[in-house]
Amino acid sequence: MRDPLFRMALVLGVLSAVGPFAIDMYLPALPQVAADLGTTEAGAALTLTSYFIVFGIAQMIYGPMADALGRKTPLLIGVAIFLAATVAAALAPTIGWLIAARALQGLGAATLMAVPRAVIRDVATGPEAAKVMSTIMIVIAVSPMLAPLTGSLVMGWGGWREIFAILAVAALVSLALILFVLPETLAPEHRRPVRLAPMLSGARRLLTDRRFMGLTMIGGFGMASFFVFLSSASFVYTRQYGLSPTGFSLAFAVNAIGFFAASQFAGPMAQRHGMERVISLAITGFAAIMIALAAVVWLGLDALPVVMAGLFLGNACLGLVMPTAMVMSLDPHPDIAGLASSLGGTFQMLTGGVMIALTGPFMDNSAASMVTAIALCVALAWCAAAASLPRLRLA
Repeated sequence: MRDPLFRMALVLGVLSAVGPFAIDMYLPALPQVAADLGTTEAGAALTLTSYFIVFGIAQMIYGPMADALGRKTPLLIGVAIFLAATVAAALAPTIGWLIAARALQGLGAATLMAVPRAVIRDVATGPEAAKVMSTIMIVIAVSPMLAPLTGSLVMGWGGWREIFAILAVAALVSLALILFVLPETLAPEHRRPVRLAPMLSGARRLLTDRRFMGLTMIGGFGMASFFVFLSSASFVYTRQYGLSPTGFSLAFAVNAIGFFAASQFAGPMAQRHGMERVISLAITGFAAIMIALAAVVWLGLDALPVVMAGLFLGNACLGLVMPTAMVMSLDPHPDIAGLASSLGGTFQMLTGGVMIALTGPFMDNSAASMVTAIALCVALAWCAAAASLPRLRLA
């Protein structure tokens, strides 16, 4: 990768990590939030749900905005909203206030999901774009390793409100990077005004593109598997296995290492074997691993090392699936990359939210229910590939 691209990838990675940090750094604090604000665990979990839902829908705003105004303006607007919401969350006196502040955080953070992918499409395509995306995944993958640990450390000397104070500092750093380091990658002559008719036309084009929708749903159900893990892991690890918040953070980090390591091979493997071959083998491997893990756990072999090993291998496959699916879905649509990025991101986030809602009633804070729900998400991702992308070699 050329040096300018590498530098841009690192900047985009840092920006893209703010949203995951706002989720993962907060996970060890959920029990304390429930106690401090006098609510139930389900009430505390709504602070995650509100973030995810608004985060998903808001990407439809930033994509067209990025196509019309360039890439930097939507980033600045979104991060400014995120900063204001983070301050509000730190001051929240009630659970209702915190849920609303978290929703507003999701509204701001959505720009950091939708716009960076359009920036990548501006400067690179094909395997080179996969390399840029995998470099970004380094930073994003480090987030689940560092964020819960950071949250646990902050709770050791402060509390959950101090977590939001640190996130506010991260938002200020992001604003500085956007203003002074990140270049504008969409030339004025290539910008498309926000008009309803072209948006509807572009959306219709994408929604009827079997390949785009297939890749989007592969990513969506893959993302859902991670969301299900996010919503249940802290309770499973602390209640079934008796881990402390720090112990949970370390276990959570181990699961992220597989994703981090594998994502670095996405670009080189795409160049050598082709992106379709990579994604077909990765999604098939992911499904096989998670179904096998669910079967083993239901047979009673649910020791913590077994669960962590299975999730490590599964997340390694997911590390190949996500960057490859993102690049493949955007490559055929350079003229509406912002809209395609936001529409794809919205579908993926909403799919994750729906799967959390559908599997939630069956969760009993056990490893068996958690890995079964994850396996279901991955099986649906494989089915999406088999039904929508028949040319993929799913074997």
